[in-house]
Amino acid sequence: MQTADPFGEEIALTPKTALIYNGNATWDSAFESLIDAFKTLSAFLNKQGIKPSGNPMIVYTSTDDNGFVFQAEIPVDQEPKNLAKNMSIGKSPEGKALKFVHRGSYDNMDNTYEAITNHLDDKKLEAKDLFIEEYITDPLKTEEDKLVINVYVPLK
Repeated sequence: MQTADPFGEEIALTPKTALIYNGNATWDSAFESLIDAFKTLSAFLNKQGIKPSGNPMIVYTSTDDNGFVFQAEIPVDQEPKNLAKNMSIGKSPEGKALKFVHRGSYDNMDNTYEAITNHLDDKKLEAKDLFIEEYITDPLKTEEDKLVINVYVPLK
C-alpha cells in the first residue's frame, strides 16, 4: 500500500551550489517556459561534461496575475565556465520550509497551491514570498500526468 505523501511536513532546506537560469513567463505558457529553461541548462552542462548533483528546481521569485519571474536551478558539484546570458552560479534556497508533494500534470498545480494556502491559513503560518518546486521525476522525460514535484514553502 502506498503511504500518503507528506503534506506540510517541516524540513530544513540545505543550500546547494547550482547553475541558475533567470527567466520570466506568462501563466499561459508556464510549463513550456520552465521546460525550455531546464533544456537550456541541461544542454549547457552536457556541453561541458558536467553532471547534475541533484534534482532540477524552480524558484518562483515573484508572481502576479499575468505571469511570474523564476530561477531554474540545477545543482552541480563543479562550476561550469563561460556562463551564457541569463545564467549565474549561486546557492539554492536554505532554511525552514514546509514540504508538500504534487503528483500529476503541471496544469493541476493550482489545486495543490490552493491546498497549501489553506494549510498555511489553518496553521496560522507565515510564508516567505517564495515557492520552490523540486522535480523528482525528470521533467524533460516524464509524461506530464506522471510528474512528481516537491513543493517547498519557506517560512518567515
